[in-house]
Amino acid sequence: MTATELGARYRAYIACLNAQDWPQLGNFVHEHVVHNGRQIGLAGYHDMLMGNFAEIPDLRFDIRLLLSDPPHVASILSFDCRPRGTFLGLPVNGRRVVFAEHVFYAFREGRIAEVWSVIDKAAIELQL
Repeated sequence: MTATELGARYRAYIACLNAQDWPQLGNFVHEHVVHNGRQIGLAGYHDMLMGNFAEIPDLRFDIRLLLSDPPHVASILSFDCRPRGTFLGLPVNGRRVVFAEHVFYAFREGRIAEVWSVIDKAAIELQL
């Protein structure tokens, strides 16, 4: 894939997440995906996302920055949401928080095979 094609593929993946189109997730995520060094597979990745949406009903992934250098993508995702209860160990309890996630992806066979993710927890702490 070219950088342009990979960027378009990533944008389609984010659209899939925002639509919560779970039957299509396997078109974007490799069956043996690794998340932050841990092999969780497609089923585990699906479960993780389902948990995210259960914890944050108004969750929406917004791409703030996208860099594509095949087979890698780097992205800063922006969130403006109201997590229920405790989020990342913080008592958010439905309050509005704005934060970023810095994510790097490695694609294999046109799908996400590895994900390295860091959420800006300090930004959330400052808002509470």
